[in-house]
Amino acid sequence: MAKHDPRIALLPERDIHKIPVMECRELGIDFGGLTAVDDFNITVAPTEIAGLIGPNGAGKTTIFNLLTKVYKPSRGAMFINGKNTKNMNMMKANKAGIARTFQNIRLFKEMTVLENVLVGLHNEMDYNLAGAILRLPSYWKSEKVAKNRAYELLSIFNMQDDGDKKAGSLPYGSQRRLEIVRALATNPCILLLDEPAAGMNPSETGELMENIREIRDLFKIAILLIEHDMNLVMGICEGIAVINYGKVIAKGTPEDIRNNPAVIEAYLGKERGDA
Repeated sequence: MAKHDPRIALLPERDIHKIPVMECRELGIDFGGLTAVDDFNITVAPTEIAGLIGPNGAGKTTIFNLLTKVYKPSRGAMFINGKNTKNMNMMKANKAGIARTFQNIRLFKEMTVLENVLVGLHNEMDYNLAGAILRLPSYWKSEKVAKNRAYELLSIFNMQDDGDKKAGSLPYGSQRRLEIVRALATNPCILLLDEPAAGMNPSETGELMENIREIRDLFKIAILLIEHDMNLVMGICEGIAVINYGKVIAKGTPEDIRNNPAVIEAYLGKERGDA
């Protein structure tokens, strides 16, 4: 891997001459008098699988909320494919190519699996309101294209036969996968996964690792994930940023992070007798 900016990160050699898909510079947010995130700097390459880890309460989900415009930063800047996102809201950020899943699954559980994916495909629907109300040919053509695309996306996780099932009836692991499919349906350039392996058994987690690689290779997109399963993080991520108390304390390859004293201290605490 080669350096892009010594303050920020390492980038894979295959992406070193490309504009980063995401770049955060000194990003921070305060809630009242409390600083939740401060001086957050990160660069994600166009086809990188990157990890964001840290102890519980370190600020990881707050950072995801900043990146997806759920929260407005108190300071700093964020860029998507070189474009400043300062004036973007959540919808504009999604159209710019940022998609995410959530720590707590957020599906439309009374809707079918297919309908959930179709919601994600709204950016690609090619008809106007009049066409939808009057059921013009353009509406039916667009609906057919969208359904075909939805089943293609579901096939990534071998869920193409589950289209008519209620989303809430699926097993937990399948609901997790459906949320990823719905996020992919928005045609992102970067996919943010918030604890994608939560609640999965080791076999499901291993399958998920292969799915994440397949998604990166198939869609040629970047993936940034928050995860507590260190086997997954160390096995799949090319670059990792570690945060604690809202600040980055280490960055590097999995090997760098595994042996970093600051990281070991953040997770395990100082050894007895240390100053």
